Amino acid sequence: MSADLPKDRAPSIRDVARLAGVSHQTVSRVLNDHPSIRETTKARILQAMEELQYRPNQAARALSKGRSRTIGVLTASSAQYGPARSVAAIEDAARRQGYFVDTANLGVADPAAIEDALEHLLDQAVEGLVIIAPQERVFDVLERLDIAVPYVSLQSTGKHDLRALAADQILGARMATRHLIDLGHREIVHLAGPQDWNEAEARMRGFLLEIDDADLMTNPPILGDWSADFGYFAGQELLRSRDFSAVFAANDEMALGLLHALHDARLSVPGDVSIVGFDDVPVASHSWPPLTTVHQDFDGIGRLAFATLLREMGTGVEVPTAPIAPRLVVRGSTGPVPVSRLPLLKRY
Repeated sequence: MSADLPKDRAPSIRDVARLAGVSHQTVSRVLNDHPSIRETTKARILQAMEELQYRPNQAARALSKGRSRTIGVLTASSAQYGPARSVAAIEDAARRQGYFVDTANLGVADPAAIEDALEHLLDQAVEGLVIIAPQERVFDVLERLDIAVPYVSLQSTGKHDLRALAADQILGARMATRHLIDLGHREIVHLAGPQDWNEAEARMRGFLLEIDDADLMTNPPILGDWSADFGYFAGQELLRSRDFSAVFAANDEMALGLLHALHDARLSVPGDVSIVGFDDVPVASHSWPPLTTVHQDFDGIGRLAFATLLREMGTGVEVPTAPIAPRLVVRGSTGPVPVSRLPLLKRY
């Protein structure tokens, strides 16, 4: 056998058939492990494939069997570290199982955009969906469209909790708040995320529950937008208008912006103010001081989402039953300054 192909195109199944001296249907049977093929014929075809460096089109093979082997991922926050890590983990897990991933990013999360993104994914004949868009309106659209394929969600609160896989956001927020209380803080401010996000609502709820259990005065949470810029702005406003000695920020980016504002005001962290974030993004351990935060296993959540989706799709995949729990990572932004040296900030 000898291969003589144009250099401007990849080899096809017909090229393999021609080189091996068989029909393209016979090559197809070999690709699909059909038992009727003689071993000598199979060996000749495999040799031709190796000589041509032929790579079978897995998508076409799947479609020929009535399956796309494609899952869809709908995300409203792909630029943020956590969702981006989960998407990467889903893609890696899917590739290992022979699945393709089609991702639709929501620029805006209004109902029309959500519906367009879902219809785009369904047009690709996806066999299931992973939702990384934790706003209730996304699930309202899912129900209205009566999506027929299985789906799982990385949200953590609301009426869709049976399909939710995220770490316990309420527990994580309670751990963060309890840490500050255990350090002796009594005036604690919560810098919350946008309230159309289920995660932000859950973290705020955890903060309020822990404050209530400790019988402390509740400061109205400040509603943010997840960004470091907002954290910086909120820090400036806090210093002008409130008495406090600690802040629990609903994510690390806002916490880092707050750190910047406090440094600009020549205040010490944690000597004047202690700060706890949420997520444990890589830069959190390299801020000054390093940020105490709630760690989430975004890679693990992504892998669990894909495994759970396969189970929902009826593939017989076993899913780990152990929950992916958040954990508090204590760093310099909350200690080790003794509470006796922590002054209550007065109006700045």
